[in-house]
Amino acid sequence: MSFTTPRGSRGGTPPRGPFVRFFNRIVSWRTRRSGRQSFMGMDVLVLHTIGRRSGEPRQTPLAWFPGPDGTRLVVASAGGSADHPAWYYNVAAHPDQVEVEIGGVRTPVTADELHGEERAAAWTQIVATTAQFGRYEQRTDREIPVVRLTAR
Repeated sequence: MSFTTPRGSRGGTPPRGPFVRFFNRIVSWRTRRSGRQSFMGMDVLVLHTIGRRSGEPRQTPLAWFPGPDGTRLVVASAGGSADHPAWYYNVAAHPDQVEVEIGGVRTPVTADELHGEERAAAWTQIVATTAQFGRYEQRTDREIPVVRLTAR
């Protein structure tokens, strides 16, 4: 499946800037160093991507949810902003150059965006597990993408 979800026209202010970069570095470092797989009550992975414009390696800590058949699901919420987070565009540009790191172990994955009933079922599970994602959905008029990460 392709990455085709359009951006929205309304939403909150996306998290960005030096504080977000610092926060992401700290969470990524803490996750790798301690081998811990959770942060603030959520399962966390570090998503390794290639920048779509720069070609440089990028890493982003993300909450993840179990998907069918051992896959992992991540949500491109950007806090309910009108636009998708940068990692979504990086994954869309290079879906076969993605790795996840959990507990210090990096695994190559293939990323694909869920659509239709498959996305709806996953979204229901995600919101039931972590209500804050439902609040993000209320802030924006875009459909928040759900991305499946399948080990290669």
